[in-house]
Amino acid sequence: MGSRQVSEELDWQGKRVTVAGLGVSGIPAARALAARGAVVTVVNDGDDERSRTQAAALEADGITVRLGDGATLPAGTELVVTTPGWQPGKPLFTAAAEAGVEIWGDVELAWRLRGPGAAPWLAITGTNGKTTTTRMLASILEAAGLRTAAVGNIGVSLLDAVLGEERYDVLAVELSSYQLHWAPSVRAHSAAVLNLAPDHLDWHGSMEAYAADKGRIYEGNQIACVYNVADPVTEDLVREADVEEGCRAIGFTLGTPGPSQLGVVEGILVDRAFVENRQKNAQELAEVADVQPPAPHNIANALAAAALARAFGVEPKAVRDGLRAFHPDPHRIELVEEVEGVTYVDDSKATNTHAAEASLAAYDPIVWIAGGLAKGATFDELVQKSAKRLRGAVLIGADRALIREALARHAPEVPVVDLDRTDTGAMSEAVREAARLARPGDTVLLAPACASMDMFTNYNKRGEAFADAVRALAATGDA
Repeated sequence: MGSRQVSEELDWQGKRVTVAGLGVSGIPAARALAARGAVVTVVNDGDDERSRTQAAALEADGITVRLGDGATLPAGTELVVTTPGWQPGKPLFTAAAEAGVEIWGDVELAWRLRGPGAAPWLAITGTNGKTTTTRMLASILEAAGLRTAAVGNIGVSLLDAVLGEERYDVLAVELSSYQLHWAPSVRAHSAAVLNLAPDHLDWHGSMEAYAADKGRIYEGNQIACVYNVADPVTEDLVREADVEEGCRAIGFTLGTPGPSQLGVVEGILVDRAFVENRQKNAQELAEVADVQPPAPHNIANALAAAALARAFGVEPKAVRDGLRAFHPDPHRIELVEEVEGVTYVDDSKATNTHAAEASLAAYDPIVWIAGGLAKGATFDELVQKSAKRLRGAVLIGADRALIREALARHAPEVPVVDLDRTDTGAMSEAVREAARLARPGDTVLLAPACASMDMFTNYNKRGEAFADAVRALAATGDA
């Protein structure tokens, strides 16, 4: 479970650094750099009240902030550190490239600022399941008695984890495609790409560019590159990666595993990768019943987490205990209530078609509540794969017509309720309409396949609105 020596010491004294963007990663980046003697200027597109409050706090620490001017590269900039959401085509980055100035993300900065003997990273990315898998992994590592934390794109800043006083044995690191794009020198102990489906193509420009950024997570891996046997593109990314000598490709599958794979045999999660004589032997890790909820895609998440833990030397018992101790976050296949024989499930976190497909595959028959902001997605493949499971569909949100048209093409027999309203009260009506379509034994499933910001602050608020409407239905018979 050892860690190799990490980053070189960088001399920040007097280095002129531009931080692109305020927020959860920009502010700690600016403070960390200023604390090391860098001359920091923060540029930000927005100039609202919240931005001005944040700017005032930074300026009190001697950091220059330019609001409403995120396009211009400050004179003399020697390095740009960007927050993940800023798109690569921004004029600021074009100017930096033309001036020969490096661009790092906050993850790259955290990697470069680690001290000697820093905790190795077990890294996770994928279109869907990243947060769940990262938290599962942290739970397994804790069960093994290791000092760890789930960090990165999960809401806990990597900078805070790296620079804080607490010492870790290993970090479970969730990385988004945005973060990986700006992290050229990150080298994980072991890493996993869970799956790949079209997402964020407006940011990356193409599926190829999106996949390439995801694949960066495998670069320089030391022990294991974990891939999804059911998603050949993830294995392709392993083949293309430049890894350390001796690093192994480890697959996970919902079927019977082959050598160098983890999989499922008669309700048991088994390991044929990190055992002696893997051609003949398999190690029992846990039961499917130890994973909650035991939906197929969540079993896949558990296998990926187990693979990374085993790559780090964790014993089988800790895998079982960690999975048993894990409880999923709200709005991820969360059972809300059963009302008159109908089960209501909140998977508001299913913000793209790939996540919705996994959610729909877990239930049958379904009344599907879907819609929101499509983010450039198309829905034909999703509807084709899920049509036989659908009792009905209730559509909400700005881009619901795209789903309605896909249903008309591929599931014309499925009754559809199209709610022509985008106010937050639409969710209550959606639940009422879903209850009308559902029969005892059915599942009403909120798996929107879309982002939420047309109607709600975020997917959490959307899920809360659904749960509130279901509870109102249970209490009064009317949402």
